[in-house]
Amino acid sequence: MASAANTNLPILYREIVPLSSNDHADWKARPLTRLDFLRGVHAIPLTVEEFVDAQRFYPIIFSIGDEPVPLGLMGLNEGVNVFVTDDGELNTDIYIPAYVRRYPYMLVRLREDSDELSLCFDPTAGAVGPDVEGAPLFEDGKPTEDTRQLLGFCEQFEGAGQRSVQFMQELKQHNLLMEGEVSIQPEGAEQPFVYRGFQMVDEAKLRELRGDVLRKMNQSGMLALIFAHLYSLQLLRVIFARQQMTIAAAQEAAAGAPDTAETAA
Repeated sequence: MASAANTNLPILYREIVPLSSNDHADWKARPLTRLDFLRGVHAIPLTVEEFVDAQRFYPIIFSIGDEPVPLGLMGLNEGVNVFVTDDGELNTDIYIPAYVRRYPYMLVRLREDSDELSLCFDPTAGAVGPDVEGAPLFEDGKPTEDTRQLLGFCEQFEGAGQRSVQFMQELKQHNLLMEGEVSIQPEGAEQPFVYRGFQMVDEAKLRELRGDVLRKMNQSGMLALIFAHLYSLQLLRVIFARQQMTIAAAQEAAAGAPDTAETAA
C-alpha cells in the first residue's frame, strides 16, 4: 500500500494513501462527526464560492507570498481555534469550509508526467479502514455510490480551487493586494495587540481603478467577492474578543483547580 511522505502535505493532512479497489476492496468509511483534527488550527483555506457564507462568521484574509490563497480565520494566533472545543465540538453554529468537509479525502496528482488526479485519503483520520463501522467503499471491485459522491465533491472542490486561483491572479494583476495589519487596544491593556503576516485588498487602490475595470469586475462577480472580504475584516475584533474570553476561562479554570500536591497530602 503506497503512501505519500508526510512532508509538505496540505494543512490537516498527515499522510496520503491512494484509494485502490485492490488494496481497499473490503474497507469501509464513516463520516467524521467530531472536529478534533481542527482543534488548534487557526486558518483554513477557502474558495471564492464560499466568501458570501463565510464572511458572516469569520474574517477572510489572504496568505503572504507570491501565490496567496484565501483563508478563513478561526483564531488570530497559531494554535488557537475559538470555535472548536477541547472535545472536538463546535461551540456555536458557523459555516464549515469545504476544505474541512472534504477531509480526510483529496485529489492528488500521483505522477508528474500525468494530469490525472487520483482520490486519496489520510489514514490517520481514523475514518477509513477495514475495521471501521461504516459504508463500503467498493462492491464487486467497483466504487459504491458513496465513493462516487466523495469523488464528485472532491472534483467540485478542485474546480472551485481553480476559480480561486484566477481570482487571486486578478487581484495581483490590478495591484490590489497590500500587507495587512490590525491593531486592537483592549480596555485596561497598556499596549495594543498588533497582528500582521497576512494580505488584504487595498481599498484606496480599489477606488482608483478605471470605470471600465470596475464594471468588468462587477459583471463577473469579482467585486462582490472583494466586498465580502472587506466586510469580513470587521470580525477580526470579534475573533479577538472570543479569543480573550477563551484565555480568561482557561485561566479561571486553572486557578480553581485543586492543587494536586495538597490533595495527595
